Amino acid sequence: MEQAQAESIAIAALGFIAGDEKLLPRFLSMTGIEAAQVRDAAREPGFMAGVLQFILAHEPTLLAFSQQSGIAPQDVARARAALPLGDDGYEGSA
Repeated sequence: MEQAQAESIAIAALGFIAGDEKLLPRFLSMTGIEAAQVRDAAREPGFMAGVLQFILAHEPTLLAFSQQSGIAPQDVARARAALPLGDDGYEGSA
């Protein structure tokens, strides 16, 4: 999957999260950012992959996103892998 297509899926996922009154507070809590910081955080490497990981980590959320967006669950996973820091192929700090 091309990175541009993966970014488009991640943006759709972020919109899905932002539009859900239960998911948004959970997402913000898990990421440790405030709602006003999301736009700036989205420019950071790994953030958009993290958005997709959040969606992928909870099957009911993944299925709801897939149904609403028309994006197949396996394409969400492929998109995450195509984004910076989304493939677990980076070295962690020692």
